[in-house]
Amino acid sequence: MRENISLLHSANLTPTDATGAESRSDSATPLAGRKILIIVENLPLPFDRRVWLEARTLKAAGAEVSIICPTGKGYETLEEDIEGVHIYRHPLPVEAASAGGYLREYLAALTAETRLAWKIFFQRGFDVIQGCNPPDLIFLVALPFKLLGRKFIFDHHDVNPELYEAKFGRRDFFWRLLNLVERLTFMTADVSMATNESYRAIAIRRGKMDPDKVFVVRSGPEIERIKPVPPNPACKRGRRYLVGYVGVMGDQEGIDLLLESVRHIVHDLGRTDIQFTLAGSGPSVDALKELSRKLKVDDYVAFSGRVPDAELFELLSTADVCVNPDRVNAMNDLSTMNKIMEYMAFAKPIVQFDVAEGRFSAQDASLYADKNDPVDFADRILELLGDDDKRREMGEYGRKRVVEELSWARQRPALLQAYLTALA
Repeated sequence: MRENISLLHSANLTPTDATGAESRSDSATPLAGRKILIIVENLPLPFDRRVWLEARTLKAAGAEVSIICPTGKGYETLEEDIEGVHIYRHPLPVEAASAGGYLREYLAALTAETRLAWKIFFQRGFDVIQGCNPPDLIFLVALPFKLLGRKFIFDHHDVNPELYEAKFGRRDFFWRLLNLVERLTFMTADVSMATNESYRAIAIRRGKMDPDKVFVVRSGPEIERIKPVPPNPACKRGRRYLVGYVGVMGDQEGIDLLLESVRHIVHDLGRTDIQFTLAGSGPSVDALKELSRKLKVDDYVAFSGRVPDAELFELLSTADVCVNPDRVNAMNDLSTMNKIMEYMAFAKPIVQFDVAEGRFSAQDASLYADKNDPVDFADRILELLGDDDKRREMGEYGRKRVVEELSWARQRPALLQAYLTALA
């Protein structure tokens, strides 16, 4: 399963920090007395930043919130309360790498989710189930409770048919099956929450949902807690410039194309004054490290792994340019990447390939390289590094756009309206 997540997960915030200035000044509790169950299958809470922001926003609006999610590194406790949110975790098999592995993982998850949902139903009760994909199977857990009058909200994180096609390059039986379960999810949902307008269009066109019941709730950064810090020259490892990447490292993220860009910059153009630091983890990390050695750029590329927020803030504050090398394909063209808005929150100019939703998010805060072309990507990086004024102007534009339009504070009203619509 693809992890389109932020690494700035804000698990250690106080309740006041978590809701931000807007919620502190808003005394209304439109969900007072309501009980909500959120089911997440691919990440533990509170590591999943989007869902954790949703949960705390719902809690601040007066609701009692319970969450079912898997265990994960650092999140092994099966039951605990964090900031008044009740979290129930269950173990999963080792991450799948084959069709049989995915089947075992999904069956194990559905069994655990169903068991815990009934446990919560009898212990605490709930009025609404919010199911967060991937996969598009959580509607199976919600169906019995729909018969008991509970509502189902689909939180649409990934477009799985497009992901399958991008990953395997074919439309076969499994692709058709993914379309079917997506359709069944939309049919079951009383309300759908889309992360962008492209996903909203899918809910309406493919899912046949009433447009009045599909709400765009973007995964905007929490501006109150993203505060640039003084640059640390040590991050540049003795070089003049720093290019940063923060995010997941899998097959779809295009890190291999970025490494080809680094090879072109270093070996074809002879630029040895640029340090590239990649923060994050994922299933392709080892292969990418091997590729960097094969391309003879490992001295210029640092893989830092997952690091604490303080180190990420330092990296992003020091970086001269940030990159998003996601391949142009059906999946990435429709998806909003959290790292884009986080770069903008740190007022950093961006280089990315020309994907539709990436262009919508960043607009003039980014330069756009030709489709999956590592040489053009390298040229755009060098173009920015050679123009201090342009970098500053693009960074200021991006920060302003996030603050005024894309931040989490701007998404809270849509989230609450989605719930009020489901409960109406």
